[in-house]
Amino acid sequence: MNPKVRSVRATPLGWVIWGAVVFFFVNLAGVVFSVLVSSFGTKWFDTWLPSGFTTHWYGDAWREFTLFHVIVVTLLVSGLVVVLSVLVGAPAAYVLARKNFPGKRLVYLTFLLPILMPPITYGIPLATVLYKFGFAGHLSGVVLANLVPSVPFVILTMTPFIEQVDPRIEDAARMLGAGTRSVFLKILAPLLVPGLLASGILVLVRTVGMFELTFLTAGPDSQTLVVALYYSMSAAGIRAQQSVDAMAVMYTAMMLVLLVVALRFVNPTQLVARVKEEPSE
Repeated sequence: MNPKVRSVRATPLGWVIWGAVVFFFVNLAGVVFSVLVSSFGTKWFDTWLPSGFTTHWYGDAWREFTLFHVIVVTLLVSGLVVVLSVLVGAPAAYVLARKNFPGKRLVYLTFLLPILMPPITYGIPLATVLYKFGFAGHLSGVVLANLVPSVPFVILTMTPFIEQVDPRIEDAARMLGAGTRSVFLKILAPLLVPGLLASGILVLVRTVGMFELTFLTAGPDSQTLVVALYYSMSAAGIRAQQSVDAMAVMYTAMMLVLLVVALRFVNPTQLVARVKEEPSE
């Protein structure tokens, strides 16, 4: 073991930090475990474990909350947001990576704002505009609202990937007679597949978990899973708490699967890596 690491761990501050980290994860595991156990329990009041276990709460949640329709809407919204975000964001990222123009830093800052700001701060005026023009309350309104943070996210994710591609490759292709469309589709696109996958999967995870913008613009037939979970928790006094917990477990499992897929195909270091060009001799 590195002696420097050992000395840090031996200090009182190091023990406090490790204690806080362990305390946080123990509490998190306790919350998740309690919801998981409750989703299988028959009755659970003043005992350490439920008096019995059953799986029928999952069937009840599936029927009561019409989860098949909700999951279809969730996947449809997420898929449309991913496709549209990549189609708009990838060309914009190429322009920002390859071109220098006045106000470029201001443009970057503008793209950062929807990501850094809480969604509720711009979600309410955005929802007002969408309701005014008849988009909110429908699937189109949910997709348009989620595009506001997703397109900048794709741009900021794709820009480092594009900067890693040597511009001389494009120049050589153009010298051989390739047009702009051929250069982009046949030269750049294959090289940018890791970046496209990274941005697409991360936008997918972000959209499935986006509550504020979806809640403000969704209608009865355009609710995603996270919004349906919120409404089920609000009506917990009407429905059995175990069925709500079962729905929460299914949502958590869906998010975990998406995160595992994202980490499988996305290398976090690729999001910030930039290849510096060697000085010309």
